[in-house]
Amino acid sequence: MDATIYHNPKCSTSRKALEKLREAGVEPTIVKYLDRPYTRDQLRTMFADAGVTAHQAARKREALYKELALADASEDAVLNAMVEHPVLVERPFVVTDKGTRLGRPLESIDEIL
Repeated sequence: MDATIYHNPKCSTSRKALEKLREAGVEPTIVKYLDRPYTRDQLRTMFADAGVTAHQAARKREALYKELALADASEDAVLNAMVEHPVLVERPFVVTDKGTRLGRPLESIDEIL
């Protein structure tokens, strides 16, 4: 199975998702999205495939989320902020041959393994 995890090694949930993939016998491509930021089209596609909106995929606990007043922003504004500041994207996103999921809760990854 081909799989990609958009990973932040500092995030415990992201590390647990990577471990879950490996325990399932999957060695994913690891994209450290803070080092290699998303494109707008990539985020749009990933969110659509996962069935989430930019607002739903936003990391609301990030101070930058409040600083940029994203709670009341349009979807396009949130998406633009995520492209400029990838730390605003909730993590991890996992993409396999069976689909795309935001790994929160972690069990949602089971649907695409």
